[in-house]
Amino acid sequence: MSKLSIHNLNLKNQRVFMRVDFNVPLADGGREITSDKRIRASLPTIQYALDQGAGLVLASHLGRPKGKPTPEMSLAPVAVRLQELLGRPVRMAPDCIGAAVEAMKPAPGEVLLLENLRFHAGEEKNDPDFSKALARLADVYVNDAFGSAHRAHASTVGIIQFMPRAAAGLLMQKELEYLTLATHNPPRPCIAILGGAKVSDKIEVIQNLMKVVDQILIGGAMAYTFLRAQNKPTGNSLVEEDKIDLARGLLAEAGSKLMLPVDHVVAAECKEGADTQVVETIPDGVMALDIGPTTVEIFRAIAAAAKTIIWNGPMGVFEKPPFDRGTVALAHAVADSGATTIAGGGDTEKAIQVAGVTAKIAHVSTGGGASLEFLSGATLPGVAALTSE
Repeated sequence: MSKLSIHNLNLKNQRVFMRVDFNVPLADGGREITSDKRIRASLPTIQYALDQGAGLVLASHLGRPKGKPTPEMSLAPVAVRLQELLGRPVRMAPDCIGAAVEAMKPAPGEVLLLENLRFHAGEEKNDPDFSKALARLADVYVNDAFGSAHRAHASTVGIIQFMPRAAAGLLMQKELEYLTLATHNPPRPCIAILGGAKVSDKIEVIQNLMKVVDQILIGGAMAYTFLRAQNKPTGNSLVEEDKIDLARGLLAEAGSKLMLPVDHVVAAECKEGADTQVVETIPDGVMALDIGPTTVEIFRAIAAAAKTIIWNGPMGVFEKPPFDRGTVALAHAVADSGATTIAGGGDTEKAIQVAGVTAKIAHVSTGGGASLEFLSGATLPGVAALTSE
């Protein structure tokens, strides 16, 4: 990797400002963490820094408090959970900047968690004064929050100009290594599986991956905008009417690289347990809500022959059985392929969990938006700002 890694830093007796992604889901008015996956994801980097003799200042956003303190979006429950996971004290700061926080600067081996960065408008505005105030808390900077790397905020970009060196954490490094592998000379055949609702969300991804992959398999509701662009009937299926011409252009550009479903699971309405039928041509009065069994077999065979698989987006409305079958079948196909598999996006991650194959996927990205932007060929501000090796 061309960016400095935490492994390149001498952390002994250094105070480290570590940007992490502790944007965890909360319930019970912000008192209960319903998933600690994001906290666990940064534990290796946190533990490494502590083992090297650093004092840690951890910083994260949580939710969208719109630049002002919002009690139900406090990171206090995260401090409690992190302390349990680390097995050592984690002090909770009353804010993320200011004299009271500076007075709590951690000694070697100590951990301080700052309050929600977005309680200050300066975070999302990338305000220089706010950035400078954050920088006063530490000696070196480490970014382990890949999920926020596509945001040019104070804690991901602005702070770095006031720090002598800025390095990638272990999670950030892993994300970049896998995504770079997928988009720069991947083992072949290399395929992309793209689903989800909107073509508009994946335009740049499709255009960029066309240059890299050998085939792009399209599923989910976005497939029906493409089918309409081929003048095929789509019934009541979700179609982005204003993106039909764009889809037609993408089809022409991609040629045989882009594959669409050849059969569909349809129903009169999108509800759990609905009566369904499998069709090749979608009739009026019904909507397509999943890929059909023939499409599953075609996609499965392509996945089985692949050496690299990039997957982003479900094949249907997988959260409402029976429209989960195509996505779950594809998850098993990807897991059993033996390929280097890189999955991204919250819905894709949920689908992999539902299918019970998480352990067989080489890399599940922690940053849905960031991974999409990386796959689209965009430069991530939070990565570009890091110190080059």
